[in-house]
Amino acid sequence: MDFDFNEQQSMLKTMARDFLAGVCTKTRVRELEKDEKGYDPDMFSKMAELGWMGLIFPEDYGGMGAEFLDLVVLMEEMGRNIIPGPFFSTVGLCAIPILKFGTETQKKKYLPAVAEGRNVWSLAYTEISGRFSPVDINCMAVADGKNYVINGEKWFAPFAHIADYLLVICRTEAAKADTDGLTAFLVKAGTRGIKTELIPTVSGDGQCRIRFKNVIVSKRDILGKLGQGWKVINYLMQHATILKCAEMAGACEAVLEMTQAYAKDRVQFDKPIGSFMAIQHKLVDMLIDVEGLQFVVHNAAWLVSIGARADMAVSLAKAKANEVYQRVCIDGIKIHGAIGFTMDHDIGCYFRRVKADEFMLGDTDLHLEKVAGEMGL
Repeated sequence: MDFDFNEQQSMLKTMARDFLAGVCTKTRVRELEKDEKGYDPDMFSKMAELGWMGLIFPEDYGGMGAEFLDLVVLMEEMGRNIIPGPFFSTVGLCAIPILKFGTETQKKKYLPAVAEGRNVWSLAYTEISGRFSPVDINCMAVADGKNYVINGEKWFAPFAHIADYLLVICRTEAAKADTDGLTAFLVKAGTRGIKTELIPTVSGDGQCRIRFKNVIVSKRDILGKLGQGWKVINYLMQHATILKCAEMAGACEAVLEMTQAYAKDRVQFDKPIGSFMAIQHKLVDMLIDVEGLQFVVHNAAWLVSIGARADMAVSLAKAKANEVYQRVCIDGIKIHGAIGFTMDHDIGCYFRRVKADEFMLGDTDLHLEKVAGEMGL
């Protein structure tokens, strides 16, 4: 197990860092937090031109044929700059399962448009509970000849208000419970009967409520097999969770670096505050947290990339990412002092993302429960 980046990954990391630092300043991040769209279409198009949208797609679908670990490296750099927008929802939550479970017709129809930056996708999975648990799915899809009719609600669907397509998880067998009887549908966002409402959030991360009223979807738009939607969910949860953890790890590294720089520059009692033992200890604790998080994330990403069983590793990574991101931000704000608590300081941009990222793809409690289950408890 070698965690060193290969030449291609090192080049991708450097190029992404330079590009994102130029096009997405923290001033721009603050502006997009208040923008109803929540992202910059021009920036999104430029990312597509660089090949990022289809980074891991085969060339037959307009992609670059890179590996999953390359996408993990890219997500870390996006986390460093806390890039607003639907990249993660489009690629991480929707395109990856389409690449795995889609028919050849579905892949040719949807993936090239994603790679070119022409389509935005949103995952409509969670409901009013907000939990990423199959037992909470009540949105129903009932067979009607060659179609299915969807009724119900989805909550916290990222960027659904500007999405072209939705990946909707429904219950197709009313008598079933938990993981049985779930089906994944590929649904055009403008289909009659769909009503989308943007939910105001502190982080401005584009969370939406979607109402489905007699929405007609063709049986040809089932992703995977009827009643086996849990396979789709489980696959996307593993891959997308690792990508989200990588994004959070990149953000933590950025917070540590800006706090370390501030501790060297800020003078109090004629000395840099970084010379005081209390500050040093906090910075060391932050470093331990960041290094530890990067290790568990890269370990889980490697297991997922080789197709090994990674349930425990993924849940450990998400549970740790949830805790470390919050702790590093809070300690960083404390070291910055009063200015760290203002809305205008850069560190606040990261802290406003903490809770949003914590609940995305499962909070700490959910993943600790999964780890306990893997331990046989």
